[in-house]
Amino acid sequence: MDKPDEAAVTPKRLDARTKTSPNQVLAIVCVGICLANLDLFIVNVGLPNIAREFKDAALDDMSWILNGYAIAYASLLVFFGRLAERYRRNASFLLGVGLFTAASAACAAANGVHALVAFRVVQAAGAAIMTPTSLGLLLASFPPDRRGGAVRTWTAIGGLAAALGPLAGGLLVTASWRWIFLVNVPIGLVAMLIGWRKLPDVPGHDVPRPDLGAALMVTGGIAALIFAIVKLGDWGWTSPRIGASLAISVVLLTLFVLQCLRSSNPFVDPALFRSRQFTGASLVMAPYSAAFGGMLLSIALWEQNAWGWSALQTGLAIAPGPLLVPITSLLFAGRLIARFGAASVVTAGIFCFALGLASWAVFIGLEANIFLVLLGMIPTGIGVGLTFPTLMGVGMSSLPPSSFATGSGVINMLRQAFLAVGVAILVAVIGSPATPLAREAAFHKGWWIMAAIAALGLIPTYFLIRPRRPEAVLAPAA
Repeated sequence: MDKPDEAAVTPKRLDARTKTSPNQVLAIVCVGICLANLDLFIVNVGLPNIAREFKDAALDDMSWILNGYAIAYASLLVFFGRLAERYRRNASFLLGVGLFTAASAACAAANGVHALVAFRVVQAAGAAIMTPTSLGLLLASFPPDRRGGAVRTWTAIGGLAAALGPLAGGLLVTASWRWIFLVNVPIGLVAMLIGWRKLPDVPGHDVPRPDLGAALMVTGGIAALIFAIVKLGDWGWTSPRIGASLAISVVLLTLFVLQCLRSSNPFVDPALFRSRQFTGASLVMAPYSAAFGGMLLSIALWEQNAWGWSALQTGLAIAPGPLLVPITSLLFAGRLIARFGAASVVTAGIFCFALGLASWAVFIGLEANIFLVLLGMIPTGIGVGLTFPTLMGVGMSSLPPSSFATGSGVINMLRQAFLAVGVAILVAVIGSPATPLAREAAFHKGWWIMAAIAALGLIPTYFLIRPRRPEAVLAPAA
């Protein structure tokens, strides 16, 4: 379990040493979380342009530009979060920003798919250091009665950055896809300079080192599973290579689970899952995230490959959906939870999200029509705004304060891992259609499958998040 070590460093002591206000710390660390969240989604819009420059690289190869980042970010988030507790939070945060910035420059200079995937993994490592250390700096800088508001602001700004990803990607790709990475460099350098001068010195604590072997096991297990899913269409279920990949995945993930259950220093503390609602939030987050990952990639690919739209047109058409996420979350989710309960809000969010996907499966055809895109993007945006912050609020509010950092890390790890699974499933379903009609049928099938995967989240919502008896409902974390 995490220790509430940040509380030991009072804002008064920090201000005396650095003359930096809590709001200034919030502004600095929000730059880091914006970089990390923006990069999760900005690349989707640029993917077709990248493929064309790299001699029409295959979709299954290109998908690793997304999945390599998501897998590394997922598996390293908990590892670096716990490791950073041993060292100065400000130094760790600056290290993360520096690593992310350097990797962004390397991504912009990449001359092939494999090099770009490798640099994206390094980017993810930087993001995995930035995210938990930025939260630690916030908790140390704000007094207890203002920490909740600071975390909600931090989360909302990160969510807004993610929402702007498709639009920013569309604008930048009009110049070159390399700008979706280059834009991070000046922002990162300015953040490092200001952070080095202004961030408070928050010391580390004597806590156990996280198990590197466990981090490698979960990384390898997820990567092997996704590799098997991506290659399923090419190799088939009976291929020995598919069988070997699945076997490797099962062995590594089993060893990871055993480490968590039996180790005196578990990578993920199994005590977290004694909370019924935390378990429920985690189990809903998995299928929801898989469907979300497939949804976001599918509409970007369809608009550019089937309709021939530019990256800017694609980003503009997608933007209304993501922009509805922070609006729905901040203005409506809390009120709806207070009136109807968290389980009802999650249920409504899943239904809205699935409805958006189903509308594309029914109505989208070969003739370009922006209104059909909006017909799906608006309900999916509302669905995400209702579902994601509510799940985070349910999961975190069910844990003691000392477990907040670990709990949020576990849920975000699941989120990122299943984003990659969703992308892999979509790539396997779409394949390489030879005709426009075959492409239309493949995408329709993909949208129906993503809607069905999202609907799986209703099962743990009903059995684990829905109260067994009337009780106080939980407001979302953001």
